[in-house]
Amino acid sequence: METFDIRLLNEQIERQSSFVTNLQTGMGQVIVGQKHLIESLLIGLLSDGHVLLEGVPGLAKTQAIKTLASLVDAQFSRIQFTPDLLPADLIGTMIYSQKDERFQVEKGPVFANFILADEINRAPAKVQSALLEAMQERQVTIGKETFALPRPFLVMATQNPIEQEGTYPLPEAQVDRFMLKVVIDYPQIEEEKHIVRLNISGDKPKVNAILKSQDILDARAVVRQVYIDEKIEQYIADLVFATRYPEKYRLDEIAHYIDFGGSPRASINLALAARAYAFIKHRGYVIPEDVRAVAHDVLRHRLGLTYEAEANNVTTEEIISQIINKVEVP
Repeated sequence: METFDIRLLNEQIERQSSFVTNLQTGMGQVIVGQKHLIESLLIGLLSDGHVLLEGVPGLAKTQAIKTLASLVDAQFSRIQFTPDLLPADLIGTMIYSQKDERFQVEKGPVFANFILADEINRAPAKVQSALLEAMQERQVTIGKETFALPRPFLVMATQNPIEQEGTYPLPEAQVDRFMLKVVIDYPQIEEEKHIVRLNISGDKPKVNAILKSQDILDARAVVRQVYIDEKIEQYIADLVFATRYPEKYRLDEIAHYIDFGGSPRASINLALAARAYAFIKHRGYVIPEDVRAVAHDVLRHRLGLTYEAEANNVTTEEIISQIINKVEVP
């Protein structure tokens, strides 16, 4: 009976996930290469999570979320984080109206569906925490009033890894609020030539909306139906527990490199991201490969390394890869 149910579910999800291909095609017209970046944004959007992007300038980070917002016919807001930014610049403030002789709420740029928090580590802790509170609570308090943020609500924050002067690194507890931390690299040489051609021709493709905001909310309900077997749940728990107690998983060689492992939020987000990844691949059930595909992005910002790891140039990437290779696959 279960097999029959899964077959039906698989057919249903294959049908209902067809719009994903259209979104990927639409983004592919503007963004050359960067397949991983596009997939990560879709995982965040379908799982109601937020994405932290790390990459050098000029890798189409801004262009990617702008294009996605255009395809979904949603409101887009770009906030450039600077050292003199105040929380009120982000969430809004109370302004006195002489005409009405009373204070009125002036909403800030955070009241949009898609937020690009550009160079989030350039702003001081107060501003970062104001944004992270909005991300977590999906609401903002201005004066004595509380306002719900629009749905869907996706924050894509970027940080530049090469220039650390005048920046305020995000505290570990705050970084944990991001569902994924995605590291993006330079394009391949053929992609680079295509990018140059596209930009010097002056004929940039026009992006038209193919979905409404409500379609995304409906799709999220379908993503929640993607089947996760108990064995996959066990696999997810094992991966996260291996970051906390590596010696229990015959990973003694990396135990002294890990200061702290992933929180329960890591397990939750690993399951949600794997589910969304299966949906993107038009499948109604999660397989171990889905978990492995999203593991680096979900875990890389949730592990703390010891000084010994830094001294030996051991990275979180290497540690996660070792854990994935060692933990038994169901």
